Amino acid sequence: MAKEAILQVRIDADVKEKAEKLYREMGTSLAEAVRIFAKQSVLENGMPFVISANQGNTYGRLSKYANPKKQELEKGAYEKAMVEKHEEAD
Repeated sequence: MAKEAILQVRIDADVKEKAEKLYREMGTSLAEAVRIFAKQSVLENGMPFVISANQGNTYGRLSKYANPKKQELEKGAYEKAMVEKHEEAD
């Protein structure tokens, strides 16, 4: 399968460095791990692991990893990308 799409994700530099080291030690790369995650998500039609909500937090357990500043920067990114994609196609 051709790899023709690009995915850009903002991530904390320290987390990225640790994840790259982890996957390098496992004999693969962070990029390949992301591809595996995406493929498995599609196969399972959801997250490829169990996520449970923390009753005390509206956003659940994953919110502790979220960076509010980056969330604000990313608001509307999908819509903007779709507009740009379709403008280029015209």
